[in-house]
Amino acid sequence: MLLYFWINTEKMLKWLKSIFKTKSQILKETDLMKKFLVVGLGNIGDKYKNTRHNIGFKILDALAKNEDFVFEDAKLGAIATFKYKGRSVLCLKPSTYMNLSGKAVKYWMDKEKIPLDNVLVITDDINLAFGTIRLKTKGSDGGHNGLKDIQNQLQTSKYNRFRFGVGADFGEGRQVDYVLGEWNEEENKVLPERLKKSCELIRSFIFAGVQNTMNQYNGS
Repeated sequence: MLLYFWINTEKMLKWLKSIFKTKSQILKETDLMKKFLVVGLGNIGDKYKNTRHNIGFKILDALAKNEDFVFEDAKLGAIATFKYKGRSVLCLKPSTYMNLSGKAVKYWMDKEKIPLDNVLVITDDINLAFGTIRLKTKGSDGGHNGLKDIQNQLQTSKYNRFRFGVGADFGEGRQVDYVLGEWNEEENKVLPERLKKSCELIRSFIFAGVQNTMNQYNGS
């Protein structure tokens, strides 16, 4: 009886702790222009881990390794923070699945009071050759359901998105299978260098700004 009570008390304390932790702001920076949200789009679950559609998660995992931070489960996603040259950065991997990504993006933007100009969304793009990276400040969703939901939630298409090319090596009607497929052998050989370049782009966006970053990295 006592053991049962102790276990349930522990569960209750963890639940209450998660609620109060979520209600308070994670970033302690008071200057809004020094607060950033970097979102990597993807699907949760091991079966999606190494798929092309999950490049957003993969890039943030590479950044976490570079900057020595760890993701923790929170409301609507896994989050982590780090500081870069005086800027405070919140990284987010939504747990809503791709098609509802906008809900997580809007929640953390509002909660942390992060300006739209300081939000960066990382996504796969079949319209770019594999490994091509491109930063844009606005645009259509291009048929990407994650971007479509973000646009609907934010009520604007004018937000920064980092598109990582995954190519379009698929036949008619095979797009879903392709983006949910895993990287091939040749792609896996190139990915480490492309992930490194992607992390450089993110750091540049945070410190040098979107225009300078576009000039330096687009098409590289």
